[in-house]
Amino acid sequence: MPDQGFDFESLIIDIPDYPEPGVVFKDITPLFDDAQGLAAVVDAMADHFAGRGVTKVVGAEARGFLVGAPLAYRLGCGFVPARKPGKLPRAVYSQTYDLEYGTDELQMHQDALDADDRVLIVDDLIATGGTAVAAAKLAEQAGATVEGFSFILELEFLKPRDIIAKDYKQEVFSLVKVS
Repeated sequence: MPDQGFDFESLIIDIPDYPEPGVVFKDITPLFDDAQGLAAVVDAMADHFAGRGVTKVVGAEARGFLVGAPLAYRLGCGFVPARKPGKLPRAVYSQTYDLEYGTDELQMHQDALDADDRVLIVDDLIATGGTAVAAAKLAEQAGATVEGFSFILELEFLKPRDIIAKDYKQEVFSLVKVS
């Protein structure tokens, strides 16, 4: 379980009216700026999923890389980036997903995972759940098993767990929840 003594929220800054009027952007970069904050994030996620047989962490571009790579190191497993189209040099699997206004796509190298892999899907933030589901579907295209989902920040009011639950029953773990 996460260190209940660490105040993650104290290192998340609200930016009103960004990127557009009426939106309150949750800036998590101060968590990465702070050595104790970064360690607390990685340790809390790693401690939560330790002993579950995770062999690879899949992080979604781009801030999922910031969480996913050190988390993979801490779990003693590999890291696999899920990237935007055209960023990976070898054969890829592709997965489109819905955004609030339109669609997007993630890609993963076809040889990054196999049937022996147990995958943890990681990102900095979960809002609508589309990116997380797309990353999980990429892992499944490669034959891997999705073990769970982990995020620093969850925007509960957008009900991302409902979107994930349509396709996945695995645990969704978040350090900070915004209602």
